Amino acid sequence: MAGMKEFNIVLTGVGGQGILLAAEILGTAALKEGLNVRVSEIHGMAQRGGAVVSNVRIGENVLAPTFLDGKADVLLGFEPLETLRNLNLASEKTTIIMSDERITPTELTAKMVDYPSLKKITDKIRSFTKDIIVVEAAKLATEARNILTENVVLIGALAATKKMPIKDESIIEALKELVPTKHLETNIKAFKHGYEYTQKYRPKY
Repeated sequence: MAGMKEFNIVLTGVGGQGILLAAEILGTAALKEGLNVRVSEIHGMAQRGGAVVSNVRIGENVLAPTFLDGKADVLLGFEPLETLRNLNLASEKTTIIMSDERITPTELTAKMVDYPSLKKITDKIRSFTKDIIVVEAAKLATEARNILTENVVLIGALAATKKMPIKDESIIEALKELVPTKHLETNIKAFKHGYEYTQKYRPKY
């Protein structure tokens, strides 16, 4: 996609979900295609359970790692409530790919507030943008024989939408570069599971 001006991906979830590795995989894949790319530092708490947001920006016009509200082309949500919290970065044109795995934030537990149902969350997101895919990331990662590959399942789901200016082969190459050899096979499997799931996707919520 030569001459592409700007493509913005937001990754959001909680610490311990492999968000930074996912951002690095996407950034590395873009570099392999000779694209200009910026990957942002993490916002929030990197420790397990804290809110995490990372940006991957690709294109000629991209100089800074951050961007204005409403400018995300893709919102990759690793956790439903965190996806909802970051809707300000999206617009009605944004594609939202969200894991269905709910991890109750510590502040909700502290306030004894109930976690909203997945249907309530997806309904709220749909009132904002119709382009949402809910991925059974934990189930698919388990099928790939490693629950820690949920992040790569979501990358596979994103790749299947064909919205990104990055080829599938470049993502696989980035995986080979960044994932330890002993985990490579399960990660490639996870990528394929997310990819195939999205190709056959039928909304449940």
